Amino acid sequence: MSMINAALVESFDEPPRFRSIPAPEAASGQETVDVLAVGVHPATRGIAAGKHYTSPETLPALAGADAVVRRPDGSLGYVMLMGAGTLAERIAIDPASAIPVPDGTDPALLAATMNPALSSWGALRTRVPFEAGQSVLVHGATGNAGSTAVKVAKHLGAGRVVAAGRNRARLDELADQGADAVVQLVPDEDATAAALAEAAAEVDVVLDYVWGPPTELAMRAVLGARTQHTRLLDWVQIGGMGGDSIILSGHALRSNACRILGSGFGAVDPQVMHREFTELVAAIAAGGMAVRPRVFPLDQVEAAWAHRDEPGERTVILL
Repeated sequence: MSMINAALVESFDEPPRFRSIPAPEAASGQETVDVLAVGVHPATRGIAAGKHYTSPETLPALAGADAVVRRPDGSLGYVMLMGAGTLAERIAIDPASAIPVPDGTDPALLAATMNPALSSWGALRTRVPFEAGQSVLVHGATGNAGSTAVKVAKHLGAGRVVAAGRNRARLDELADQGADAVVQLVPDEDATAAALAEAAAEVDVVLDYVWGPPTELAMRAVLGARTQHTRLLDWVQIGGMGGDSIILSGHALRSNACRILGSGFGAVDPQVMHREFTELVAAIAAGGMAVRPRVFPLDQVEAAWAHRDEPGERTVILL
């Protein structure tokens, strides 16, 4: 029996382990591909910890949620197999699920960047009627997904991008990377509200990675400061670093043209997402945006799981 190396989740309370497993065999309609790079994203960690809706029901199970792969014809592809596992030297896939990757693309850079960029790209391309020249507030811009959202918004033609977050040093970096204004979210709620009102009162879209009480404060500040209350504001809930729920004033909604909606895999038709994945891969390959990969080999998967990414980087396992 042919064997390959892989990373297996053997317990939800421990990191995946480097193991030898039988090589996969392609079922009807499948093909076997070589895995080149796998990103260790928050969702990937959550799946392996049993805390994600796609976490496996039985163990052991293959770790990993996405991968850059080499197909039998030598071409590169990007696949996202939430819950199916990708952290093995070879995996079997449905060929239709593979997003074409241009020749010469750095697999590690693509694996590092795709996941952080997906949320903002999907939101601006599929969830709101975003047009070039409009303005965007990224609420929670100093995390990896939020900071990438600043670059995505600029890449898609935003006329003005406001980056709001807690990390002052990271905000200063974002100012050098395309943010037109920055707002530091500080413990002083009055100061935070005043800064948001000044910088973001007239934005067209909010990409919200925070939610919870901080978003309640931000909504009061932004909606209260708008001078064109009939101008549509799309507030898109993407992440929940600040909590899972908010208390929302009905008066604030009635007195403003504000629309609140979520953006995630359950909110967009899979065929639409496949199209957007393809365009995002091409944009990353062309240098439109990048997250710095922090590379580990497969046999150091436990060290990779223990590593905590610095702002602007993402752990990637190379196979």
